[in-house]
Amino acid sequence: MDKYLNQLSKTYKNIQEVSEEIINLQAILNLPKGTELFMSDIHGEDEAFSHILNNGSGIIKSKIEDIYTKTLTEQERKDLATLIYYPEEKLNLIKKSRDNMNEWYKITLYKLIEVTKAVSSKYTRSKVRKAMTKGFDYIIDELLHLQGDDINKEQYYNQIIDSIIDLNRADNFIIAISELIKRMAIDHLHIVGDIYDRGPGAPTIMDKLINFHSLDIEWGNHDILWMGAASGNEACIATVVRICSRYDNLSTLEDGYGINIRPLSVFATETYKDDKCENFIPRNKEVSKYSNTDKMILAKIQKAMSVIQFKIEGNLIKKHPEYKMKDRLLLDKMDLEKGTVKINNIEYKLNDTNFPTINPKNPYKLTKEEEEIIERLKNSFMHSEKLNRHINFLYAKGHIYQNFNSNLLFHGCIPLTEKGEFEEIEILGKKLKGKELLDYIEQIANKAYFAENKEENQDSIDLMWYFWCGPKSPLFGKDKAATFERYFIDDKATHKENKNPYYTFINDENICNKILENFGLDIEEGHIINGHVPVKAKDGESPLKANGKMIVIDGGFAKAYQSTTGIAGYTLTYNSHGLVLAMNEPFESKSKAIEEGLDIKTQTILKENIVNRKRVADTDIGKKLKEEIEDLKQLLSAYREGNLKEKI
Repeated sequence: MDKYLNQLSKTYKNIQEVSEEIINLQAILNLPKGTELFMSDIHGEDEAFSHILNNGSGIIKSKIEDIYTKTLTEQERKDLATLIYYPEEKLNLIKKSRDNMNEWYKITLYKLIEVTKAVSSKYTRSKVRKAMTKGFDYIIDELLHLQGDDINKEQYYNQIIDSIIDLNRADNFIIAISELIKRMAIDHLHIVGDIYDRGPGAPTIMDKLINFHSLDIEWGNHDILWMGAASGNEACIATVVRICSRYDNLSTLEDGYGINIRPLSVFATETYKDDKCENFIPRNKEVSKYSNTDKMILAKIQKAMSVIQFKIEGNLIKKHPEYKMKDRLLLDKMDLEKGTVKINNIEYKLNDTNFPTINPKNPYKLTKEEEEIIERLKNSFMHSEKLNRHINFLYAKGHIYQNFNSNLLFHGCIPLTEKGEFEEIEILGKKLKGKELLDYIEQIANKAYFAENKEENQDSIDLMWYFWCGPKSPLFGKDKAATFERYFIDDKATHKENKNPYYTFINDENICNKILENFGLDIEEGHIINGHVPVKAKDGESPLKANGKMIVIDGGFAKAYQSTTGIAGYTLTYNSHGLVLAMNEPFESKSKAIEEGLDIKTQTILKENIVNRKRVADTDIGKKLKEEIEDLKQLLSAYREGNLKEKI
């Protein structure tokens, strides 16, 4: 402790400085806790994701309603909200309809100052100041802290506004203060898994997350898939490319990450030139925009990549019998002359028997051309500068689970037995369950990507694919990925993927409490916040499980799932008053939001109010601040007792 106090004394040099910091920290402890926003299963839907960040999950609109319901029309309130969400675009639109902007600027700047005061009221002046755009920070700070009815101050205030307009800085100021409002609306963001796949905008989402002020990420199975691909796992790479072609998102690879798909495209069109590939037409509502030729190219790419994927996966399964995935070895179970495949000793008719690259005597062997394609793709994934920047960020801010302010966040499941006990899983010779299992998986994931010697850590790299789709993976939570069956067998009974028993116990409050206890959380106060399995709201399913102890926030954010759920996802906020869970309707488009003021329509389905308002003292940050205060008090005693000399 003496060494620590000596180090601390370099920052706080005397009794005065220590006392000031203790007073400051004790005051912060009594402020209301900041607002947390939880989102999951974004799946590349960048426009909807960006809009929710821009509107603070409805918080900004709510503040505008509180301030201006009696003084502004509904349309004026919509316009003000849209200006804050999209300041540059909205300003360009407004200028087209107005000849003289000065009066509008003056009125609007006053409105924006009032909204800023409302969203920043529970933060220290120092924190707000640090969040301001440099160059405007002093001016905004002055405008936010006009006190009382002081006439001189009011004239000073008005002069600042007039000067901003006269110097043609109003646009820049509006942009700066709008960014501050959005920054203050959400204090911390939680992404509970699955940023990637389905939608086209994962790279854009990742760029936004990198620039977000405070967040954590809980890895989903689709995220771990991309992390595995960046680590050089060929099965993960093949799966990523197949999914991108299935959902017409090759632009994510080519434009987003600079991964060259042309060799694959040439190979696919030549290999399957006479194949209609009907089962491989992209799953995209807008696929009708393509010519028949383009659709066929996309379908051929998907089929070519699917066959490559099944071959690589088969070799991985044979290499690792401990995965216990022999039931996924189906290429050698096909009889192409009869047009059948045998699964669990039952023979099923294949709807496609054109496999020119499969040698029935050695079905899992890649052809020379397939080997060249996967090697090129592997080189691209491992050396894409932007992809690796994004994956590094996923590791830096991500975990397989997170304990945060008494809540347990994870994407998939905690593997359980049929009796509701934690299931023991063997990984690399270790038998683990519950929290210990997840901790070890995170260690393996880190080793797979960061280990300098890839050959020595090949088992860890191989496991990244298992974590994506393995039957005991807590990220996947099912007994199999029935990809082969969905493509090649019409009998839908074979498509069924059985979920881990965890999903049969999520309505059991005792099981949820047992999980919370295993992760060291208070069962009275804690919640499990989960994603991964879309809640079928249209069928009456509720996201609230086990008397509200568990909240499943995957409601179909991705357009691909919205026909199943009937909605467009959930957003959960946790502020000083409690939890609020909102159900979102589909987001039309950014352009409609700007031009027509259309916002995402939401319906509140949970409002869990806390009797005693949560303060910073009640949070994880509060615990750290209390520890800092205790350390500072010891330093104060050391100064007062003469054990340390004050510095001038």
